[in-house]
Amino acid sequence: MRLLLAEDERSLSRAIVAILEKNHYSVDAVYDGAEALAWLENGDYDGVILDLMMPKMDGITVLRRTREAGNQVPILILTAKSEIDDKVLGLDSGANDYLTKPFNSRELLARIRAMTRTQTAQPDSRLQVGNITLNRATFELSSPTGSFRLANREFQMLEMPKRLIPTERFLEKIWGYDSEAEINVVWVYISYLRKKLTALHANIQIKATRNAGYSLEELP
Repeated sequence: MRLLLAEDERSLSRAIVAILEKNHYSVDAVYDGAEALAWLENGDYDGVILDLMMPKMDGITVLRRTREAGNQVPILILTAKSEIDDKVLGLDSGANDYLTKPFNSRELLARIRAMTRTQTAQPDSRLQVGNITLNRATFELSSPTGSFRLANREFQMLEMPKRLIPTERFLEKIWGYDSEAEINVVWVYISYLRKKLTALHANIQIKATRNAGYSLEELP
């Protein structure tokens, strides 16, 4: 799952990124409102964490312009402003939730899970394909013969929907647009996942379609 973090306090931003990445999120961090809006216009995010008091453009303006453009990505306001009027303004402007600083990291993670769960309408934390189960809560890949706890990017790759996905899409969604990662890093992680599926005696496979991408399919 890919998130955009817009927070101008760089030390706090680094701390939040560390928390999120430890919990299997992919994060793009920006430090002013104009940059946040540009990334939202050009990116594909599962959720946004948005500070209100930022240089170049304040968070409320970013929020309103995002909604005016028809982008319904879940947005959590994270700010030091704790007055009721500020909360009402943020929520009425289109935010999904509001969390004030200082905050507890467990509450931050719970609120992110709640708003993204509502957006995707996922009733179950488990994805089942063939004899393989991916547990979103524990990041565990399992079959009747065993299990593996997946690394962050392995989990994100396998969590993506069961359809043909171009290699470039994996890079954009998981590594981010500004990443210096080469396209062959996707092949490396696909290889890791294939080995785990083989070890689990999976009746599904990651199929490569030349010049098109990868898909997850059940074996005949």
